[in-house]
Amino acid sequence: MSITIYWYPKCGTCRNAKKWLEANNIDFEAVHIVEDTPSKEEILKLIEKSGLEPKKFFNTSGKKYRELNMKEKLKDATVEEMAEYLASDGMLIKRPIATNGDKVTVGFKEDEYEATWG
Repeated sequence: MSITIYWYPKCGTCRNAKKWLEANNIDFEAVHIVEDTPSKEEILKLIEKSGLEPKKFFNTSGKKYRELNMKEKLKDATVEEMAEYLASDGMLIKRPIATNGDKVTVGFKEDEYEATWG
């Protein structure tokens, strides 16, 4: 099973997730989330497969999130609109996102990775 991990190399959480995958000998392809931001369609698929609410895909502690006043914008946004926002700027996306096409994890918690990818 090969995993795609959307990550940002300067992000410590992303580096930890990558280290965990390597330590557990799990095949993965790392995709730079800013240089190769997932499309609106890809994001909609990730949201659907994750079973998480779309707001969980936003990097709420990020500078971009605050600059663009996303908290206000998301109050009445549809899932489609949220996916559009996320696709417009990789820095808005909570990272890392890992997927094998069926399962999706957002962020990195070792126990969650163990349960999902271990």
